[in-house]
Amino acid sequence: MTEALILIENISNNLKVIQIDGQLDESNVDEKITTIYQDLETSQPGTNYILDFTNLNYINSKTIGYLTDIYGKITQNGGKIVIAGAKPNITDILQVVGLTQLLETYATFEDAKTAMSVLTSTAGTTPTATPATPEPSPQQASPVASPEPTVPTPPPEAPQAVELATPPLETTVEPKPEAQPAPTPATPPTFPAPQPEVQPPVTPPTPQPTPTPENTPQEAEGEFDIPEINFASPEDTTTQQ
Repeated sequence: MTEALILIENISNNLKVIQIDGQLDESNVDEKITTIYQDLETSQPGTNYILDFTNLNYINSKTIGYLTDIYGKITQNGGKIVIAGAKPNITDILQVVGLTQLLETYATFEDAKTAMSVLTSTAGTTPTATPATPEPSPQQASPVASPEPTVPTPPPEAPQAVELATPPLETTVEPKPEAQPAPTPATPPTFPAPQPEVQPPVTPPTPQPTPTPENTPQEAEGEFDIPEINFASPEDTTTQQ
């Protein structure tokens, strides 16, 4: 466990100094910080504090959380707390976490003591009481007139029953459905009529002249050669044999 020391000293009736020496880390901060919380429980409302960091060498993140909580408890009790004599490494940590925006810091303890002493002396001044102005003596009371006799008020008549007119029943007219236009049939696509193929004219074959046989002179003259036929008698045939 690292060494750390926390001492609390009264400077005046409503001003105290919290002196923290050594290092506050995970090994000792929970134990040492209870000294401050115990003093806060017994301090009077409006008590101011000076955190003297002159001999403080190191603080961890948990210590930052405790300091923020202590600041809230002191301000809720009507007091003020400042930081004095912090070393550069401690000041850098306080600036990074934004604690210097909540607590005023002073370079030395004497500077913080002077500033807080002026604050506490101003706060401890009791305002001078202003003497009360004597109230004027009450004037003589005028005689009170005797009250007039009270005429009893007749009881109010019972309210007559008022017949409420029955509102006519509202007839809900359902809107007629809008007529939908008849769907237009789709026009079939028009295709051009096929054109007949033009056939070339057929040319009839030219008749060939029939060859004419050459006529012999005899056929031309109408004469024909008739072969000679010998008709022999049987006798002649036998004779010849």
